[in-house]
Amino acid sequence: MDVLRHFPEVWLCDFEFRAPDGERPEPVCMVAREWRTGRTIREWVDRLASMSRPPFSVGTDSLFVAYYASAELGCFRALGWPMPARVLDLFCEFRNATNGAGTVVGNSLLGALAHFGLPSIDAGEKADMRALAQRPGPHTEAERVALLPTVRPTWLHSPSSCRPCSPRSTCPAPFSGAATWPRLRRWSGTGFQSTWPTSTPYGRNWKT
Repeated sequence: MDVLRHFPEVWLCDFEFRAPDGERPEPVCMVAREWRTGRTIREWVDRLASMSRPPFSVGTDSLFVAYYASAELGCFRALGWPMPARVLDLFCEFRNATNGAGTVVGNSLLGALAHFGLPSIDAGEKADMRALAQRPGPHTEAERVALLPTVRPTWLHSPSSCRPCSPRSTCPAPFSGAATWPRLRRWSGTGFQSTWPTSTPYGRNWKT
């Protein structure tokens, strides 16, 4: 079933953010693209911080798409924005599609794009720009111009980007994250009690 047909708007979103060890994420910039129309929104933190909600629909008639959505929802939480009602996490879909079968170069976003033969930016370039985002601001205009394109990897701009995983999805399973991810982000922001024997396996197996 093509689950995307249920939604008039499908928003693919990517943030760049700072995340000092043990601290909450600090959004730096965001790019969002509506999958069908190609409408693209690019905003820096100074504008994002002035908004009370995202500059695109996150209601029940819209689908929010991200790769490892907890990162983007962590930025939503940091900005005080309402959580999307419907979430499709392509990381979960990719892991579901490849568990037990292996991948070409891992499970990261760039790895998923490579697995399906989709173009992407160079891993070295991505690492350099991520390091730039991690550096405390303010950023110069030239740095902003350099950084924003890396926040919009090819998957934001290609209608084919959702296709490799979405046909494997069935309603309502892909959207269970709409309830799960916000809870995970709330826990990561405020903490929760756990015993050492219980938490150790989670930490050992947390790598993506």
